[in-house]
Amino acid sequence: MKKYIFLWFASLSWIGANAQLNSKAYISNYGELNNSFFLIKHQKPVKVAFLGGSITDMKGWRELVMATLEKQYPKVKFSFLNAGIPSLGSLPHAFRLKKDVLDKGKVDLLFVESAVNDRVNETSEKIQRRALEGLIRQSLASNPEMDLVMMAFVDPDKMDDYHAGRVPVEVQVHEDMAKYYHLPFINLAKEVTDRINAGEFTWEKDFKNLHPAPFGQELYAHTIQALLLHNEGLKQKGMKIRKLPEAMDKGNYSHGNYYGIQHAESLKGFVQRPDWTPADGVSARNGFNHVPVLEGSSAGDAFVLDFDGHVIGIASLAGPDAGIVEYTIDGKSYPALDLYTQWSKGLHLPWYKLLADDLGEGKHRLELKISGQKNESSGGHAVRLVNFLIN
Repeated sequence: MKKYIFLWFASLSWIGANAQLNSKAYISNYGELNNSFFLIKHQKPVKVAFLGGSITDMKGWRELVMATLEKQYPKVKFSFLNAGIPSLGSLPHAFRLKKDVLDKGKVDLLFVESAVNDRVNETSEKIQRRALEGLIRQSLASNPEMDLVMMAFVDPDKMDDYHAGRVPVEVQVHEDMAKYYHLPFINLAKEVTDRINAGEFTWEKDFKNLHPAPFGQELYAHTIQALLLHNEGLKQKGMKIRKLPEAMDKGNYSHGNYYGIQHAESLKGFVQRPDWTPADGVSARNGFNHVPVLEGSSAGDAFVLDFDGHVIGIASLAGPDAGIVEYTIDGKSYPALDLYTQWSKGLHLPWYKLLADDLGEGKHRLELKISGQKNESSGGHAVRLVNFLIN
C-alpha cells in the first residue's frame, strides 16, 4: 500500500509544517465504497458522478479527484459526470436527479453535497431531510450497487455555528442520512474550522471564500482522497447489494421528478416560449439558456395545472423583474410566494420552491396567478417557469 501514497498526495501543496490535524478525523466511515473498489481492482469501467452546487461545478476539487483516480488506476476506464449546478441545493437535487444523473447511464460512485446552498436558499430542515433521503433512496433504487459519499462543505455561517458550540443544521442532516443509510460522510466544514482555529492557515489569506481558492480546493481533494485511500486498503470479496431500510420520513422525495411546463392549461397571459434566453442583458446560469419556459409578465396572468402526487413545486428563473405568485391547491389558498431573491438584480437565478407538501396521494389541481403586488426591488411581475416539481 505504501507505494501508492506519493501518487495520492503529491500534488497537495498545503501539506507542510503547519499541518497539525489528520483529515481522517473528519471522515465518518458509516459505510464503505466496496463496490467501486471491487470494480477498480478488477479493472472494470467505473462511472463517477458529482452532484452539487457551484463548488462542485467550478474548477477545483472535482477535477483533482478525477485526475487522481485516473493516475492511480491507469488500467481502469473511468467516466465522469459533472452534475454540479451553481445555486442549487438538496431540494433541486432530489427533483433533478433523474434527468441530470440517473438518465445518463448507470452510476457506480456518487458524490453529494448541498449544505452550503441549503443555508443561503433558506431550505427548512424538514425539506432538507426529505430531499436528501429521497435522493439517496432514488439513487439506490436505480442501482442497488451504487456507492454514495455525503459531504458538507464550509462557509462562514457554519464556522460561526461551530464557534458557538453547535453543529450546523445542514451538516447534521447530511451526517444523519449517511449514518442511517450506511454511507461515508466527510465533514469539510468542521475540518476547515478546526484547521483555522489551530493556526494552520487563515480564511482571509488562504481559503478566501466559500468558493475556495486553489488552496482550499486542494484541501477538499486531500480529504476526499484520504477516504478513497482508506477504501483501497479494504478487502472487497464481491459486489454488495444495498437493501433499503424503512424510510426515516415517509414523506421523503424518493419519487421526485420534473413535470413539464407543457402540462399547464387554461393559460391567461402566460406563454410557452420554446427557446428562452435573457433579453435584458442579465445572464442566466449554464443549463438555463435556450430552454423552454412558461412565461407570464403581467399581474393577473394565470394558469391551471392538474398533477398526481403529494408534492408540488416550481423551478423558476428569478431575475431582475421577478414577481410574486398567488395560488390555490384543490381550492385551498396558500401564502403568496415572492420569487425575487437577493441575487436577482444581476442574475436570472434558478430558484426552486415547494408550493405544498403532504397533499396526499392522488390527483390535485394547482391554480396560479401573478400578484398585483411586487417586491420593491423588482423591476416587474415576471414569472418564468422551467419545470414543475412533483413527487
